[in-house]
Amino acid sequence: MSVTRSFKATDLFKFNHINLDLWTETYAISFYLSYLSRWPDMCAIQETPQGRMMGYVIGKAEGAGPERHGHVTALSVAPEYRRLGVSRKFMAWLEKVSDENYRGSFVDLYVRCVNFAAITMYEGLGYSVYRRVREYYSNLGLGHSVRDEEDGFDMRKPLPRDPMRRSVRSNGRDIVVSANEVP
Repeated sequence: MSVTRSFKATDLFKFNHINLDLWTETYAISFYLSYLSRWPDMCAIQETPQGRMMGYVIGKAEGAGPERHGHVTALSVAPEYRRLGVSRKFMAWLEKVSDENYRGSFVDLYVRCVNFAAITMYEGLGYSVYRRVREYYSNLGLGHSVRDEEDGFDMRKPLPRDPMRRSVRSNGRDIVVSANEVP
């Protein structure tokens, strides 16, 4: 039985097999350490009984008032552990922390417009596209439309503090903004 636990700084030396994935953004060690120090309760890993990392999630709390929310900065699962519910578990956990610890109104995340598997998964978890952000990512070089590779969907899911669902919209795929307009 695998276990979910807090992400520790030493885990940075054990997650290369997870980050060597086309869809995973890899950051400088200082970036991960800043999250671990500011939002340790929003950073977790899943590991096997033998201690092998299966995946991780790092998030943060941002905004104020009705715009206070949890943000999924990175969620990645090693290929051999996909389709086992690890991502679903991470998302439920981060939603709970965002609601209970930070009093968030919603949780948001960004995903490449061409990452169809992730988009489908997030929609299945109740997330919807809030807007399309032009040139949010760098080009992957997959041969698809360059615009689609670089554009990201801002996806959101309302939490209990948003019973009127003000944090989401039904026509999010039609709303297009530039990366400069996103804080």
